[in-house]
Amino acid sequence: MEITVVGSGTVVPHPERVCACYHVRVRELRILFDSGPGALHHLARFRLGWQAITHVALTHFHTDHIGDLPILLFALKHGLAQPRSAPLSLIGPTGIAEFLRKLKESFGDYMLDPGFPVHVRELADGGELRLDDVVWLRACATPHTEASTAYRLDTPEGSLGYTGDTDFDEKLGKFLAAVDVLIAECSLPDDQAIKGHLTPTRAAALACLARPGQLVLTHVYPQLEGRDLAALVRLAGWDGPVDVARDGMRVAVRG
Repeated sequence: MEITVVGSGTVVPHPERVCACYHVRVRELRILFDSGPGALHHLARFRLGWQAITHVALTHFHTDHIGDLPILLFALKHGLAQPRSAPLSLIGPTGIAEFLRKLKESFGDYMLDPGFPVHVRELADGGELRLDDVVWLRACATPHTEASTAYRLDTPEGSLGYTGDTDFDEKLGKFLAAVDVLIAECSLPDDQAIKGHLTPTRAAALACLARPGQLVLTHVYPQLEGRDLAALVRLAGWDGPVDVARDGMRVAVRG
């Protein structure tokens, strides 16, 4: 399994980071977790084969996590030399079907009928979905918005956890227990903490519960730019491997 950070940024424009998006290649699956603004062009920049995406899993409906979904579907309809016939699965928390219906009203029929099958799946808190014979996607509600969801991907090649946007939550830490890689947001310094987001101390507490093989910190706002974020999380109590995400970063999982 190979994980690529397509976008590690936030709603604040950044010259080197686009908004949230993570590409996972495992077996024949090509999965996007979130599809924030700028993601589609970074998929091309990093040669990730946007044409071959099989699943898109959205954590919530804030623009910085879903803004490139319409352009991805538009590109899959109009940007290919040969029309696509393979299905695409759009997965999200409760409410995704209604959300996509509203996007269809705004952007056009291609949002749900781009010329190939689109399968929409709602994954409620505690839900699970088998993506192929051996790959499972599981969901856990997070304290961010009413619909916010974290995901856990379990495969014979290894496991991945992705928090999306979240505050600290003990249930979430247990849900993510022992994943090989945990991609966790870490938005703001502790002295500027707000409800619904992690800080270095909150991220460390979550990691100490989950005990991932590798912690990757992402979704970093300018207030933390220039600081040694990995060191801050270690000082807060996390003693395992930790990296700070950057666009184009690749992580191989051996299982």
